[in-house]
Amino acid sequence: MYGKAFAPEYQGELGAALGVNSSYEDVLATANRARSTAGTALERARAALAVAEANRRLGRVDDAGAAWRESYRSARTAGDAAAMSWALWSGGTLARQCGTLPLARRLLTHAVALADGSGDRLAHGYALAGLAETGRIQGDYAAVAELHEQLLEQGRAHGEARHMVWAMSGIAQMHRNTGGYDKALELFEESARIATEADDARGRAWSLRGIADVLSVQGEPDRALALLSEAEAICRTMDLASALAYNHKMRGNVQYRAGRYEEARETYALALREFSEMQEPRGVALSRLGLAKSRARLGRDPYETLAELADLERDFTRIGLRHARDMVIAFRAEVTAPPAAETPAPRCDATTLRSPAVPARS
Repeated sequence: MYGKAFAPEYQGELGAALGVNSSYEDVLATANRARSTAGTALERARAALAVAEANRRLGRVDDAGAAWRESYRSARTAGDAAAMSWALWSGGTLARQCGTLPLARRLLTHAVALADGSGDRLAHGYALAGLAETGRIQGDYAAVAELHEQLLEQGRAHGEARHMVWAMSGIAQMHRNTGGYDKALELFEESARIATEADDARGRAWSLRGIADVLSVQGEPDRALALLSEAEAICRTMDLASALAYNHKMRGNVQYRAGRYEEARETYALALREFSEMQEPRGVALSRLGLAKSRARLGRDPYETLAELADLERDFTRIGLRHARDMVIAFRAEVTAPPAAETPAPRCDATTLRSPAVPARS
């Protein structure tokens, strides 16, 4: 059994005022008030952490970066290792969001060590989950599969729905990316069920996006689009700017797979604008890839497509996204493949036709 989802990143008095489904504009306003009235370094650290997380979710990466650093400095002044760990978790998560994956791994590794020494089990679990997510995004499945399973067991042992949703959806994504669609769908659906029962709207939105992805691959675009519409409503209610952009990028994927290339082109362009505004290079690159593929299907000059694919391959290599780089290579092979040879039409020349031989009577 799992309890109701909660948000341990909101600490002290903020924990009583805010919940897992609070809109991030509300979180930001409440946390800024708490920061302005903080009487101790630890109170400032906790308030700045909430400010950082709200800004990160709203796509305001510069403000998020300044806030998590302020949280860390205040936590260090207070001599509180757990608060320092939470600040580094926030910074590592922001670094991953911004496509700086090596920095994300360094910060999250330090967060794990600090949390381990402090005895804060939740900070330790969140930092481990961050490391697992970073490795999965990089495509380093062998390294993080066991870590995802550990998180799954921790979630079950302590009845923590958010950990269950994170771990289960991460494992599902690895199955999906390696062709295990039935298993991926089963895990995404279970993740959505747990999130719903725990009243974790954000977790439900993540899970619905995963279900939609698999259904689309299996040839059910209309069901997939309906689920994405439900997830989009959740993202808008909670001011989840980054999640909304990824939702739009997935909608473009579904439309593309269904052969609706003009719709896909428009949707990818929307996602690209959203990711560009929030300075999220991973989302920018993925949207550009979808846009390039859609334009190619709509008749774009192959040489222009190949030039863009070369640029995208460099971006994915720099960011460290192995699965995305493989997608670029696969589509380049499609673009450069020689056209299929035409089967010659059967010759139909009346002057050469002969009557079939008639067997002689015996």
